[in-house]
Amino acid sequence: MTTSEATVGVFDLFTVGIGPSSSHTVGPMKAAATFAAHLTDQQVIDRVESVRVDIFGSLAATGRGHGTFTAVLLGLEGVRPDAVTPAEADERLAAITSTGTVLLAGSHRIPCRIEDFVLRPLTVRQRHTNAISFTAFGPAETVLAAEAYYSIGGGFIVRDGDDAQPAGATSPPAPLPFRTAADLLTICDDSGLTISQVMLANERTLRSHADIRQGLRKLWQVMEACVHSAIARVGVLPGGLGVRRRAGDWAARLAVEDPDHRDEYWQQRVNLVALAVNEENASGGRIVTAPTNGAAGIIPAVLYYALHYTPASRSVEIGGEDDIIERFLLTAAAIGSLYKANASISGAEVGCQGEVGSASSMAAAGLAEILGGTPRQVENAAEIAMEHNLGLTCDPIGGLVQVPCIERNAIAAAKAINAAKMALWGDGSHHVSLDQVIATMRETGADMSDKYKETALGGLAVNVVEC
Repeated sequence: MTTSEATVGVFDLFTVGIGPSSSHTVGPMKAAATFAAHLTDQQVIDRVESVRVDIFGSLAATGRGHGTFTAVLLGLEGVRPDAVTPAEADERLAAITSTGTVLLAGSHRIPCRIEDFVLRPLTVRQRHTNAISFTAFGPAETVLAAEAYYSIGGGFIVRDGDDAQPAGATSPPAPLPFRTAADLLTICDDSGLTISQVMLANERTLRSHADIRQGLRKLWQVMEACVHSAIARVGVLPGGLGVRRRAGDWAARLAVEDPDHRDEYWQQRVNLVALAVNEENASGGRIVTAPTNGAAGIIPAVLYYALHYTPASRSVEIGGEDDIIERFLLTAAAIGSLYKANASISGAEVGCQGEVGSASSMAAAGLAEILGGTPRQVENAAEIAMEHNLGLTCDPIGGLVQVPCIERNAIAAAKAINAAKMALWGDGSHHVSLDQVIATMRETGADMSDKYKETALGGLAVNVVEC
C-alpha cells in the first residue's frame, strides 16, 4: 500500500483527463509521455529505433476495454491527458493505426503498434499491480533507456527507483499539515476552522484564494459539460457490450415531469448526473477524476444536490454558487487525501471500495459541511459512507467501465447524501472512526482475491455472458 505518500492537494485529486479510466487510461498515458520526455531530456531520442512496452497485471488484463493500449500510444507521442480533447485523441490514433508508427515525443517517428506490446496479465509486480515498463532501443538493439512506472489510482503515477511521492502530487510546506482524520479534527478543534478552511489554508501556500476559487469553478464547469455531452449522445456505449445510453432519455423525461426542479425529484436528478458523467467517461470523453474516472459521477452528482437542494443553495448570504463549490470540493479533497495517504484509491489494488467507496465518502463529507455540519459531523458522514461500501469488488464485465460501474455511481451518490443527513442528525460522536474505517478498507483490499480487483476474472465479469 502507498501509506508513505505525502498529503496531496485538491488540484492533484481532481484533475481533468479523458475516459474511461484514471488508473488504466490517464496513468499509462502520463507514464508513456514521461518516458518520451525522458528520452528528449537525455538527448537520445534521435537515436531511438524502437520502444518495447511491457504491460503487467491489471493493466494487461483489462487494458483493452479500459483504453490502456491506445493511451500508451498517445503518451509516447507526448500527449498529456489534461491537454488533449477526445476528438484530437481520435485523430492521432487514426494516424498511428494507419501508419503503424508513433511520433515519439512529437519529434521522432518510430514503428510502434499495439500488437507489439508484451502483455503479462498474470505477473503482479510487488510495488503495484498496475505496472508498465518501457525500453528504448538504438542501433544494433542497444538499450538507450529503460524505466518502469506504476499507475496507482486517480491518474497518479510513480516511477521505479523514485520514492513513494506520486508524480504530479504537491508537497507544500503546509501551515496546517494532517495525515489522519484525528490530526484533522485536532487542528479544527485548536483553530476553530472548518475542514474546508483547513484545506484552503494549505492550498494557499501554492496559489491565491482567487486562483483556487477560479480553478475549482473550472472543475465544476468540466463536470457540467460532461453531463451535457452525455445527454446529447444517443445509441449504445462503445466496447461491444451494447449497453444503452440512458442519460438523454432520462433528461427528456425530467424536462416533462419536473420542469421546475421540484424537491421531490432530487433523487432522479442526482441519478441523472451520476449516470451521465459515467456514460461520458465510458465513451472516452473529457472527465474530472474525482478521485478516479470509474467513480467520477459521484462527486458531481452530490455537488449538484448541494447546489440545488440545500438551504445553502437558497441563501444569498452564504456566498452563492462559488462558495458552495469551493467548500464542497475542499472538504471532499481533505477526506480524499486521507484515503490516498493511508490506503488506496486504486480498484486494481483494493477493489471498488477504493474508488466508488472513497468517492462516496468524500462526497458525504462535502455535503455535510454545506449542510452546516461540524468537523466531527463531517468526519462521521465520511465514515458512514465508506463503512457501507466496505468489501465492494471491482469486476467490470468485459473489462469495460460500464457494468456495474455506471449504475454503481448513482447508488453511491445516494448513499453519500444519506450518510451526510444521518451524520447531521447526530452530534458527531460515533463508535467507528474514519481512521479505523480507512484502515479496515486497506486491510480488506489486501485480503480480497485478485480476481475481484479490476482483472475481469471474477464476479459479474465471468457470471454474465457478454452480448
